[in-house]
Amino acid sequence: MSLFFGVVMAIGFVFSEIYNNPGVLYIAIIFSVLMNVTSYWFSDKIVLKLHPAEPVDFKKYPELYRILENLSITAGLPMPKFYIINDPAANAFATGRDPEHAVVCVTTGILERLDRTELEGVLAHELSHIGNRDMLVSTVAVVLVGFVSILSDMFFRSMHWGGFRNRDNDKGRAQGILIVVGLVLAILAPIIARLIHLAVSRRREFLADTSGALLTRYPEGLASALEKISRNPRPLATASNATAHLFLENPFGGDKDGDGKDDTPWLVKIFMTHPPISQRVKALRELKI
Repeated sequence: MSLFFGVVMAIGFVFSEIYNNPGVLYIAIIFSVLMNVTSYWFSDKIVLKLHPAEPVDFKKYPELYRILENLSITAGLPMPKFYIINDPAANAFATGRDPEHAVVCVTTGILERLDRTELEGVLAHELSHIGNRDMLVSTVAVVLVGFVSILSDMFFRSMHWGGFRNRDNDKGRAQGILIVVGLVLAILAPIIARLIHLAVSRRREFLADTSGALLTRYPEGLASALEKISRNPRPLATASNATAHLFLENPFGGDKDGDGKDDTPWLVKIFMTHPPISQRVKALRELKI
């Protein structure tokens, strides 16, 4: 998170020098903080709007409800709001600003394909995201990536409309160097910010896998669930790049990794929201519990 704010402040500083206005830096920092607070506070409502879901009916899904309830008690967490999406894709996610305002959501597809121990592994994984405060990390990361992209776009637009005219001739050379630096930052910063976000997302998935396995005391449950999902990946109808990192597995259904081999090129890996399933399964099965 320090690195993210460092990127934002660096861009704000360079742009403030180019525009010869220190207010640009202050606005960048204040705006990024306000965007973080707003998105964090309303994250559960925003995500549920993007993926229409209904509250889990205890009468219709009593076993599923009790699994999450028992795991919440074991984890020492409040029972989160429980939702279900009517979609054949097998997936799940957790969101919310804190454990007291958390949401866990599963698809009907995951209920059809997994047995009880596998469902326990998946729900324990999602509860671990809540316990580890991953929603805070993910939300802030998404907002900062978006904000860096906005700054970059503003810089290019200002160039197009002649935002650098009427500068002091004595400072022309220094101004030119700053503009070049600004161009490089405007091009690279959104890419760097996105890569940082993806790296954070992958690390939090490994952490949630481990925490979930420690919660159930049975790593094989989640490992088996991930293998089943990877053998027949199916895209979620409402899949979105903005929320892809929240899900148990890639909601676009592109990470087919059910053969157990990690043959994903490194360049592809750094642009993935989730680690390859083979890596996650291997890590789970190497746990000593």
